[in-house]
Amino acid sequence: MQGVDFFAVFMTGLLAGGLSCMAVQGGLLAATIAQQEQKRLEDGLRKKGNAMPILLFLDAKIAAYTLLGLLLGWFGSFFTLSIQVQIALYVLVGIFMIGTALNILNVHPIFRYFLIQPPHFLTRFIRKQSKKSDTLTPAFLGALTVFIPCGTTQAMMALAIATGNPFLGALTMFIFTIGTSPVFFVLGYLATRFTGALHARFMKVAAFAIIVLALFNINNAMNLSGTSYTFGNLFKTTYCVFSFCDGRVLASVGKPVTSAKIEITDQGYYPNELWVTAGESITLTLDNPAARGCAQAFTIPSLGVQKIVRTGMNQTVTFEAPSEKEDLAFMCTMGMYRGLIHVI
Repeated sequence: MQGVDFFAVFMTGLLAGGLSCMAVQGGLLAATIAQQEQKRLEDGLRKKGNAMPILLFLDAKIAAYTLLGLLLGWFGSFFTLSIQVQIALYVLVGIFMIGTALNILNVHPIFRYFLIQPPHFLTRFIRKQSKKSDTLTPAFLGALTVFIPCGTTQAMMALAIATGNPFLGALTMFIFTIGTSPVFFVLGYLATRFTGALHARFMKVAAFAIIVLALFNINNAMNLSGTSYTFGNLFKTTYCVFSFCDGRVLASVGKPVTSAKIEITDQGYYPNELWVTAGESITLTLDNPAARGCAQAFTIPSLGVQKIVRTGMNQTVTFEAPSEKEDLAFMCTMGMYRGLIHVI
């Protein structure tokens, strides 16, 4: 493989990875901050929060992704997550985040079980060193982000695999994760500076923000499952009830193809609509001249197809069209950019 452009890797993390990963993983950061601040109040500590939980979260995240990069570089694609595993992780993280938020809002005592605590033997050790018994919680959640990579992160994971070298794979993921850290730190640190009545209000806002991010993760799971019952589609259906949607499924039908080129851009896929004949063998060439965001993770959920197309690269997807008329959705793994393959 040619040399890795580590400056481009860093800028991808800073400009694309920070925001896109915050959308997927930010719920864990918000959850750990909210848990830390709630524990602080329960212990009668009224002083302002500090940056230590955020730093622990980010340090563990950087360490986990660096280790992942080393393993990916060493074992190639052995640790690539399947679509089914990604769906399960999105759902589990979403449930955890909702439970955390409901615990913060004191909805019911049962939700206190969503408050993550380190193992007892570690707690006892930490108590000997410090009076804070929950020091490892932010680090644990930071390391947990390695199991819910956003689309941009998956592209960097593919780059780590392509290096074929454990050192270069680790360095790739380390530099990328460093690039994503400023967004996580700034937003997280600002959240710890509130006190008194303003802090109580923040806790409520944080709880609802965690729920929104949880729903985002669950929506990602629905997108990856290939179902049409996503929040976006439900919103569109509801909107059409009260608007002038004409109910037409297709305004026109294009010429069926057996092969096509799809260009990946920062705004999505072009073309984002294709027509194919039922039962035919279809070949798609995915070309990514410059895109660096989630669109790199091209997915056809109903067919179990997922390709990570790095910037400046291309990939080929071959599949057999279903034998009956239907629409096959394709998208990035976050469901932000979408398209349709009409089987006619």
